[in-house]
Amino acid sequence: MSERIRIGTRSSLLALWQANWVKAHLEELHPGIGVTLVHIKTEGDRIKVPLFHLGGKGLFVKDIEEALLRGEVDLAVHSAKDLPAVIPDNLTLTAFPAREDPRDALISRNGIPWKEFPRGGKIGTSSPRRKAQLLHLRADLQIFPLRGNLDTRIKKLTTENLDGVILASAGLRRMGWESKASDYFDSEVMVPAIGQGILAIETREGNSRVRELVADLNHLPTALELKAERAFLKKLGGGCQIPIAGLARVTEDQIRMVGLIASSNGNRIVRGEKKGTVREAETLGRQLAQELLAKGGTEILQEVYR
Repeated sequence: MSERIRIGTRSSLLALWQANWVKAHLEELHPGIGVTLVHIKTEGDRIKVPLFHLGGKGLFVKDIEEALLRGEVDLAVHSAKDLPAVIPDNLTLTAFPAREDPRDALISRNGIPWKEFPRGGKIGTSSPRRKAQLLHLRADLQIFPLRGNLDTRIKKLTTENLDGVILASAGLRRMGWESKASDYFDSEVMVPAIGQGILAIETREGNSRVRELVADLNHLPTALELKAERAFLKKLGGGCQIPIAGLARVTEDQIRMVGLIASSNGNRIVRGEKKGTVREAETLGRQLAQELLAKGGTEILQEVYR
């Protein structure tokens, strides 16, 4: 009998695309194995209120991690931006395929680009990060909560009578829906979420065989970028309820990271950047977080947590 590997995944169209991508590549790299998907409904799928009201980070991964810990699945495929700053004991983030476009995309009524977006326009997003940066750019905008899977949120452009919705470019590209995008935000203008565009493959620490199988899927520059970004996130103690953002990019043996802390209404933004060698990725992320806290980020976070 061939070796069997079980992947734990959510059942959304995008999550299934991501899990099937990992499945196909594992089977191609290791012809002797058979890979099956195990669909798991997470708390983030079950609840209907905006995630930041409930702490957000981890709601799309906790149930899958619990199945992984119980041995019901052998690995999990997550969107890295859904991961909390700290993962459970006995689990490890093992591999990160090459990063997709980390930018945010605008899908607007009649394909209107960002520079022509109507004054007072209604725009859909439930991300405090996106809301804060949008209002910082355009205080006239009306921001409306937007929940649901990727396809559901796109439909709400019409059903909720919105002028536009903001989504991750990576999801649109993976689904082959990039033609729906009216415009893309430069990552210096709208700093992405931590891990945006990255898939994270999680395994049990003691399962050396599965860790060995997925190791070939790891893309070192992407892993280093996420290492810096998650160090930044952990230092800030961030979750979905906090408007923080960060993006690291590797070029040869150098890494550059931009980071941001914002007030909920976008009135106050503290941002900065750091550069270094890839060997300093984790240290660089922590140092950037510390610099932003010292520049006023601490006061902003205290306000958010009140």
